[in-house]
Amino acid sequence: MSTLGYDEELRSERGYVAGLYARLDAERARVTGMYDAALRGHEGTAVERDVEVRAAAKQVKRLRIADNGLCFGRLDSLSGDRSYIGRIGLFDADEDYEPVLLDWRAPAARAFYVATAATPEDVRRRRQFHSRGRTLVEFTDEVLGRPDGAARGDAALLAAVDAPRGEGMRDIVATIQAEQDEIIRLDHPGVVVIEGGPGTGKTVVALHRVAYLLYTQRERIERNGVLVVGPNPAFLTHISRVLPSLGESDVVFMTTGDLVPGLHVTAEDTPDAARVKGSLHMLDVLAAAVADRQRRPEQPIPIALADAEVRIDAETAEWAIQEARASGLPHNEARTVFTEIVTYVLTERAIARIGRGWLTRRDRDGWEQLRKDLIAELAEHAAFRTALDDLWPILTPQALLASLYTSGEHPALTRADGDAWTVSDVPLLDELVDLLGRDPEADAAAAQTAEQERRAEAEYAAGTLQVLALDREELDEDLGVRIEDLTHSEVLAERFVEVDTRELVERAAADRDWTYRHVVVDEAQELSEMDWRVLMRHCPSRSFTVVGDLAQRRSAAGATSWGSMLDRYVPDRWAYRSLTVNYRTPAEIMAVAAALLAEFAPGVRPPESVRACGVAPWSRRVTADELPAAVEAFVRDEAGREGTSVVIGTGGVPASETKGLEFDAVLVVEPERILAEGPQGAADLYVALTRATQRLGVLHREPLPPALVGLTEA
Repeated sequence: MSTLGYDEELRSERGYVAGLYARLDAERARVTGMYDAALRGHEGTAVERDVEVRAAAKQVKRLRIADNGLCFGRLDSLSGDRSYIGRIGLFDADEDYEPVLLDWRAPAARAFYVATAATPEDVRRRRQFHSRGRTLVEFTDEVLGRPDGAARGDAALLAAVDAPRGEGMRDIVATIQAEQDEIIRLDHPGVVVIEGGPGTGKTVVALHRVAYLLYTQRERIERNGVLVVGPNPAFLTHISRVLPSLGESDVVFMTTGDLVPGLHVTAEDTPDAARVKGSLHMLDVLAAAVADRQRRPEQPIPIALADAEVRIDAETAEWAIQEARASGLPHNEARTVFTEIVTYVLTERAIARIGRGWLTRRDRDGWEQLRKDLIAELAEHAAFRTALDDLWPILTPQALLASLYTSGEHPALTRADGDAWTVSDVPLLDELVDLLGRDPEADAAAAQTAEQERRAEAEYAAGTLQVLALDREELDEDLGVRIEDLTHSEVLAERFVEVDTRELVERAAADRDWTYRHVVVDEAQELSEMDWRVLMRHCPSRSFTVVGDLAQRRSAAGATSWGSMLDRYVPDRWAYRSLTVNYRTPAEIMAVAAALLAEFAPGVRPPESVRACGVAPWSRRVTADELPAAVEAFVRDEAGREGTSVVIGTGGVPASETKGLEFDAVLVVEPERILAEGPQGAADLYVALTRATQRLGVLHREPLPPALVGLTEA
């Protein structure tokens, strides 16, 4: 194409894109009007109005994301048809609702990502746009089927991976590669495992897969939402922009430490403790701990009633324990059964003593009346309630687990501060929620309070109906209900029930029993058997996208294979896919990391870098006195450059805290100290070396580890 022809085409495309933005603005105005009307609406119940407001708000949010890069490409078919590809779909309402912009997730847009010269997918030309804000700056064409056709998307891809990093992960919607697209659109109802080395884009692929599933299965997924589990808060912050940038907001981001609402993780386990806690053998330990608190008295416990004294002996307690356990109820709820058996035995014994000589079972009414009196007396009897608390106490997960840790019963679990919670404690506490169940007495009290509040509202409503001097028409309008329907004051009370206005994300995060339609697990190689048990409970449909790299495992309780974690739950419903191309780490840096990988994981093949940066990674040996100044020099130099940088190791952040993150420049300080931590240290150093997208430096005080000899001495 000549320069003149290119300029004319560019003007034409700019006009088309400008028209798309005009349609976007019009659609935004229409949806915003719907939202405002829903907020002012008086029709229907409070719940119905809330549903309408939420639906309109979601549409507003989805339309807000499209300003930057609304349209990023065009497909020309062999038959001459043109399709424009973008972040969202837009339609021409004047011409049979024809699409003027295809959502990137639509089936017709798939060819934009997978068409090649060998398999053109009915595509003659693929055009890629480069925009700045709302302005189309330039475009590049790839004509398929011609020998001189460029490789798929090289120009756009390299421009994206070479660009300086900003705050947070960016979406790759305009540069998805064929192997990534295959995983994003994979039609698999169970668990999809995506494994790939550093920089292969496995995390961003998983997030785009979520966006795709929400597009194709929105009605099934949206009501319960999606859970994304990451290794630490910094990682979650890093990836949190991707899905909103794709128009999806009903996603909950958590670490495994957040899975029990309200719990604060303040400590870290030793590798041995983490290994023990992460094993499914802990199920037996927890069950035994609960059973140990279901006790028989060493000596009979006397209960002095008004007309007789009875005793709770070991035989009575044993019978009550067996009946309570046989009920299948959780511990706290089974206390009711335990109490009923003990009460039955004590009342039988008391009746026999009180009624000796004058009361027989033939006097059924007298016997039953005496039983009722004794039951009422026991219910208020302080010694009896104390005995119940000793023999079958109401337990909380936190108190039970803390007492287990401080008891010394299990040396590997013993610690001085029982409730200094660690991440490994979370699945144990979650398990205890099910083992212990709810407190029936507390629930009964809460129900009584709720009933009292409801009655008070009904009484207030009754007074309102009597006092209001509104005519029928005004009352119909103000209450949103016909006066004939207000046959009882409770009907009016229900009109003013407080609606839970929290967004799905807030409600789900605060509810331990919330279940999700889909779960993404990143850095999944770090999760223990107990972690997986919790996550499977959160997703009964077993719909997961699992992301990880077994070579980067640092947790002693983590996965040694995917089957070891998944076969227990989805033996025939998990699919494995791998990513082999490194889009982040330049070849010069990956060569150094690959040498380290060969030492601690010789059977693992490193990903192949898609590009070189032309800058050799360097190392410098410094003394203890020189080290601070050398770190400061790196920070100062990088502050004058565009992009991001980080110091990992001594004087910086731990390598484990940088998992999943990326920076333009990385300085690794004292790698020998990281390696000294054993296999976990080797994995940490591998992570540290592969965070850089442009520049890598290493400062060391001791001799450089042999695996890093590929660094250039500075």
